[in-house]
Amino acid sequence: MTSYNVLIVGSGGREHALAWKIRQSPRVDQVFVAPGNAGTGADAVNVDIAQDDHEALIAFAKSNDVGLVVVGPEAPLVAGLVDDMQAAGLKVFGPSRAAAELEGSKVFCKNLLRSADIPTADYRTFRSADDAMRYIKDRYSEPNDPVNVVVKADGLAAGKGVVVCTTRSEALEAIDRIAARKEFGAAGKELIIEERLTGPEVSVLAITDGETILTLPTAQDHKPAHDGDRGPNTGGMGAYSPAAVLDEQTLAEVESGILVPVVHAMKRARRPFKGVLYAGLMLTPAGPKVLEFNVRFGDPECQPLLMRLQTDIVDVMEATVDGRLGELDELTFDPRPGICVVMASEGYPASYDKGHTITGIDAADAMTDVKVFHAGTGVADGKVVNTGGRVLGVTAMGDTISAAKLQAYKAVAQIRWQGAWCRKDISDKALTAAQ
Repeated sequence: MTSYNVLIVGSGGREHALAWKIRQSPRVDQVFVAPGNAGTGADAVNVDIAQDDHEALIAFAKSNDVGLVVVGPEAPLVAGLVDDMQAAGLKVFGPSRAAAELEGSKVFCKNLLRSADIPTADYRTFRSADDAMRYIKDRYSEPNDPVNVVVKADGLAAGKGVVVCTTRSEALEAIDRIAARKEFGAAGKELIIEERLTGPEVSVLAITDGETILTLPTAQDHKPAHDGDRGPNTGGMGAYSPAAVLDEQTLAEVESGILVPVVHAMKRARRPFKGVLYAGLMLTPAGPKVLEFNVRFGDPECQPLLMRLQTDIVDVMEATVDGRLGELDELTFDPRPGICVVMASEGYPASYDKGHTITGIDAADAMTDVKVFHAGTGVADGKVVNTGGRVLGVTAMGDTISAAKLQAYKAVAQIRWQGAWCRKDISDKALTAAQ
């Protein structure tokens, strides 16, 4: 059995969960994370290299017996880190720059979905704020006229470039923020206005080598900041797996009507997809429809999924890179549900203070079936401090959703820092669906 070192690129909760899971493989000698956070520094070895410094990452991998590189976040994937590393002779898990455009450009994604006849919301694309505003004004005459649209920045905006609008004035304000004021930078060079779909949201993640598709257990994210799905959108305030809102028959429909066609469409477009394919779906009265595609593990969906995964993840990643995923046995998962509760900094998703000392992580980690995954943390004067908006992903498992939720929030209660907060209703949708 060949063993080697693994380099994970990124610094969030997803990357900590990946480091924790990869470290469990008997085939791995050492796990490096660049640049990492306080949690990856405890569970692996942090490397002080930014995720956009391709040359330095390649040089480190070549000089440290790195046999597999795992690129966690979307930004380096869209920037072509996988291509650069492969050109340097490294084995890398993740899609190419061309394939990553499925997430890097919502316009590209929507056009691909339309051409492949994959169900999604009706939409229009715009290159200027004036044209988009004219489109809204032509259809709604009064400021408080009810509208039913979603305004989306074309490019990457850390999960925040999507605005759900219920009035004409909200739609115009969203267009102004994205396309005129460029609140999300270059991500707003184009925008999409699409119909607002209704129904429960669910995430279906699959691992594919471009030929074989291995669908993972379902998960449900909680994007809005506050309980009851109120407040502004965030990068995700918590998730649970499996998602009770998606039954086996509907999952089979998603596989045959969405996942398989999109993998074929990417192949036809000469952008073969290898890595994690993440479908964000709305379960509408007319059936599942695609809200978005991501090209990596979701964060925080990754945390409960990897906590449940029992198959050696390194075997799966290697087979994906080598194009032999079809040779693997079916993946095995702990049948118990898992829940991740995100603890955030005061003010998130707007501005927030950093540098507050965090206590109680060790006490939470010591609890049965609990793991605290770090996202926006660092170390100052030997103490763990908050450095980001989403700070920790407190993840727990239990025999039932209710038991997992209770254990997760007991662990949350152990942790303190100035201004810490979280949603209190993560996974309640599962109980509602069951009823």
